[in-house]
Amino acid sequence: MAAARPLLRHEDRHGGDAVAGAARRLWTSERACLGPASDSGLTAEVAELAQIAGWLLFDAGRQAAARRAFTDSRTLALRAGDARREWFALDMLAMHAVDGHRPDRALAVTEELLARPRVPPRVALLARVRQARALAQTGERARALTAMRRARGALQDSVALRDPAWTWWVDGTEVLGHEAEMLLDLDAPRAALPLFHALDQRVRATAPTGRIALHHAVAGLTGHIRAGAWPEAAPSLARAAHLLTDVTSTRSTTRLRGTLHALHRHAPTWLLHHARDTLHAAARPTPPPAPPGP
Repeated sequence: MAAARPLLRHEDRHGGDAVAGAARRLWTSERACLGPASDSGLTAEVAELAQIAGWLLFDAGRQAAARRAFTDSRTLALRAGDARREWFALDMLAMHAVDGHRPDRALAVTEELLARPRVPPRVALLARVRQARALAQTGERARALTAMRRARGALQDSVALRDPAWTWWVDGTEVLGHEAEMLLDLDAPRAALPLFHALDQRVRATAPTGRIALHHAVAGLTGHIRAGAWPEAAPSLARAAHLLTDVTSTRSTTRLRGTLHALHRHAPTWLLHHARDTLHAAARPTPPPAPPGP
């Protein structure tokens, strides 16, 4: 795990593109050392390395490799008898499926999680968030809204002692972002705009730079463009363009290119010019140097 920490710090600040390969090599090299007699502690540690590699590969846009890593993380967690790491791997598989618009896969994973006895509250909350996103992608509006409402309601509960440490990031900002995305999936961009505005205020206050900031700037821009809110789109576009000078996240830049290419023909000329310049910036990223490899 110590060897992976610099990679995670780099990804948080600069995106995953430059470090995904190193994380994958670290995972596969440690994986190759496991044998039938390996103890459960070591196996669980490699499961965590697989999860970290999967996350960095996911952010770097290497989706097939990310899914393999998340799947291996679950396999190893099961072998080690480590329920907490298995829950994490399952959540990552559901996240990956939602992001790839595979609601069938996401629903299968979330239903498995929610059917288990004594799943910790924050893990169940995340499962309902993923479930709501997947249901929205299938067009099941009422069920999606109900699942998200239950997830939002669970935020009011105190963090339980049974919640695994990795759920530290499950907070109101996380749920708000997914609720806004769910409304986009339900083709209700106008309803999503107040949520994206509130999200922007939170992110600027807590994570004004780095990979998270770029992710949310692109999401907000997508919402404003989908709604045809041209003046409101300009600040998100400018913010994304600025963040691209220091963050290289293929996941975010791929979405950004798709959003800008889909600009409606009735968009004002000034916004189209701004979008063109931002597309050029996204096409020529200059990633900061990665930390020394493990």
